[in-house]
Amino acid sequence: MSNTQRKDTCEHRIDTQLADRIEDLRKAWDAYCNGTEADGEALHEYGLSFDYVAPQTFDDQPEGYFRYQLSWGGPSDEFRFFVNPDLSLHRVEYWFLDWFDGAHRVLAQDDRAFLFELWSWFAEGGAPQAALREAYR
Repeated sequence: MSNTQRKDTCEHRIDTQLADRIEDLRKAWDAYCNGTEADGEALHEYGLSFDYVAPQTFDDQPEGYFRYQLSWGGPSDEFRFFVNPDLSLHRVEYWFLDWFDGAHRVLAQDDRAFLFELWSWFAEGGAPQAALREAYR
């Protein structure tokens, strides 16, 4: 059985993982907008980190991005926000990574619109600027 046919590959699992993450984030977002918490977790506590990954940090990575890391280890997952020089967002990707394997999706339609809205929340709070300052200290 080839690696792309195995049921435990990231490519095979990513769509379910992405749907679950979007659902959890939407619950946290809706609760935040209503002034409550979703299942005891506030939106500002969701995820592990928000940082900047400079261009050329990894092989074949010409563009820098802001990483909203949600989990780490095996598996890990994150959203990557790609911005223009003025920090306006132009693309969001979801990455699902597990020991020497990985898959990603470029977000589209409703998911894209939702993550663009979440980016605006990060930007209003100064998270991108703080991440850039930290990256270039």
